[in-house]
Amino acid sequence: MATRTQTLIPVAIAAVIIGSVGLMSIPSDSKLESVQFPRGTIKIDDIALQVQVADTEPRRVRGLMFQDQLPYNQGMIFVFDEVGVYSLWMLNMQFSLDMIWFDQNGNIIHIEKDVPPCKTALETMTCQSFTPDGKALYILEVTSGFVDKFNITKDSKLSIISI
Repeated sequence: MATRTQTLIPVAIAAVIIGSVGLMSIPSDSKLESVQFPRGTIKIDDIALQVQVADTEPRRVRGLMFQDQLPYNQGMIFVFDEVGVYSLWMLNMQFSLDMIWFDQNGNIIHIEKDVPPCKTALETMTCQSFTPDGKALYILEVTSGFVDKFNITKDSKLSIISI
């Protein structure tokens, strides 16, 4: 019978390899810790938010990686070129998020609350991807607790002020 150490060493090696491959697959401009995002303003119902706009593929890949927790009046909005089924995951995140998917009319199609970050190689190996049931044009990431604090439901509506 294998000892605990004999079992854990191959698992640790596999986690490091998978984590390294994952990090190498991120576009180089996504790895920079100080990526500049355009800024904008949106509203969900009557709640105004200042948002970083992830409107290109490198910006969407980079997302909120390595950033510190956001106050409740800030977030990041992912803007896609066309309506589709888009997934998110929490690679290199530093804090938990609420994620909200919106269709082209600003209607909520999916909400994920309190999604934990994937910081370590082992967490990266098991990091879950979140996919909505429908097609979206926008995804909003906000600090965990936002959805409950502001009573955001599937009946809530997104309004774009400027992005």
